[in-house]
Amino acid sequence: MKSYSITEINTIIKGELIGDTTQKIKGPEEIQKANSNQITFIGSKKYEKLWTNSKASAALISANSNMLPGDNRAFLKVKNVDLAMAKLLELFNPPAPVFDTDIHPTAVVHETAKIGEGCKIGANCYVGKDVELGKEVTLYPNVCVFDETTIDNNTVVWSGTIIRERCIIGSHCIFHTNVSIGADGFGYRPSDDGKGLVKIPQIGNVIIGHYVEIGANSCVDRAKFSSTIIGDGCKIDNLVQVAHNSIMGRSCIMAGHSGLAGSVTLGDGVVIGGSASIKDHTTINSGATVGAGSGVMGDVKAGKTVLGYPAQDAREMLKQWVAIRKFMKNQ
Repeated sequence: MKSYSITEINTIIKGELIGDTTQKIKGPEEIQKANSNQITFIGSKKYEKLWTNSKASAALISANSNMLPGDNRAFLKVKNVDLAMAKLLELFNPPAPVFDTDIHPTAVVHETAKIGEGCKIGANCYVGKDVELGKEVTLYPNVCVFDETTIDNNTVVWSGTIIRERCIIGSHCIFHTNVSIGADGFGYRPSDDGKGLVKIPQIGNVIIGHYVEIGANSCVDRAKFSSTIIGDGCKIDNLVQVAHNSIMGRSCIMAGHSGLAGSVTLGDGVVIGGSASIKDHTTINSGATVGAGSGVMGDVKAGKTVLGYPAQDAREMLKQWVAIRKFMKNQ
């Protein structure tokens, strides 16, 4: 088990050490659950009152806090507690599952596939015709990568994920369990006789940039033609839908249960809250935020925050909610 002195931790965190503790730190924990061999974090003033009864021997706290740690306890004052905690969690991060062999005997790898140096391919994986894997790509058991797909260096694909044909995947991506990339977009039209639906072929692909992370059970559908595109650095939560021909700029965030309909365009740094839905052929410009549970029916200007169903300027929507609440109280 890993353990560190508070001084060793501070060398990595680069905070201001207040107080001291002789306890070896064996991991992080919530303030109310921590024991004497653990470090916790106090991200806001409302949690400061919990420190007195906490058993933690150390805590990350904000640089503007005036708290004192107490006997044989220590604080690491940092500018941003969340970012410091990220470094701390990385320090104690357990190792990834072990591969006994680079390519498991039960994996099926087509003879035309090009496998880069240091790749790991787990049990029951399928790697199709003319697939290209860069260096240090990891496919955990039961991953399928279909024909003519390329995956760049250091990308990790977890079990159950399916990457359909002709997709282009960047480097240092992470796809969690049961992600679907490149399935048919949802395209149907009523038949001429009005008695059924005609399927519209989806012949495009998906292009995913570098350092993209996609959560479990999320879907990115391929384009009807051209490409569905996810830009560098985007982070997508679990159970998210990105429909055909949508385009996400750089460093966008989509929280769980949110979805983009077909041909939506997101600028750079757009944030989509949980369970929000975006109408087809809508543009949300750079730096905009869509509140959780909102329904966006039209374009959103750069830097704007919208809220509600249908979504509108967040401040106006909050005023409406207050007015409705006052009205209901007076009935």
